[in-house]
Amino acid sequence: MLQSLDVIVLSKLKYGDNDLIFKCYSKQKGLVSFFAKNILKRKKGNVRVSLFQPLGLLTIESSLRPNQNLHNVREVKINKVYHSLNTNIYKGAIAMFLSEVLTSTLKEEEPNAQLFEYLETSFQWLDHDNDFSNFHLLFLLNFTKYLGFYPKFSQHKLPYFNLSSGTFSDVKYDNYTINGKDLTVLYALKGTNFDTVKTIKLNSNQRHSFLSMLLLYFELHLGDFKQPKSLEVLNKVFS
Repeated sequence: MLQSLDVIVLSKLKYGDNDLIFKCYSKQKGLVSFFAKNILKRKKGNVRVSLFQPLGLLTIESSLRPNQNLHNVREVKINKVYHSLNTNIYKGAIAMFLSEVLTSTLKEEEPNAQLFEYLETSFQWLDHDNDFSNFHLLFLLNFTKYLGFYPKFSQHKLPYFNLSSGTFSDVKYDNYTINGKDLTVLYALKGTNFDTVKTIKLNSNQRHSFLSMLLLYFELHLGDFKQPKSLEVLNKVFS
């Protein structure tokens, strides 16, 4: 029996000469992987490789079978149309980077409607807005809420933040305790949204430093997290 899933495209992997495997995060089933046979041969039809862009918002019809890791794709439709995410070089770099982060972090084959909504609305905001240089910083910080290690902000600003524990303190405990400019940015991002994060003025060095700190934070709390290969491209684009 065919099922219709709303999905966000995370990654694709070539299998053989003409086939692809797509990993997606779905609203109804959580993490799902699809197998598209002979898709690299097709230029027309209901299932084309051009539909599977990084962070693409699609509706996929598939016959999902229990105890199967890969599911055949029967039909693909664009759920939400992106106007600039796949054509703007800066937004494309962010999309490629975040798709790698999501591929590395999303493991659960269980639905999470709130997480799916956060991802969907975030990427639609990125597609439509023109002032997005801090988008990925706020996105990753807020993403930690769904991963279970959002920083434990206290009522008063404390001078240190410990990456290992996710807590703030008035003393430096170890080499994973930060202060200075990265801490200032962390406090600035607290409570902001995508419409107001543009008011935080950062130069490229500050942005790169804070991003490196965030990725280390992910590594410390997710044992199998890998540094995205597209990080270098992202840093060059925003240098």
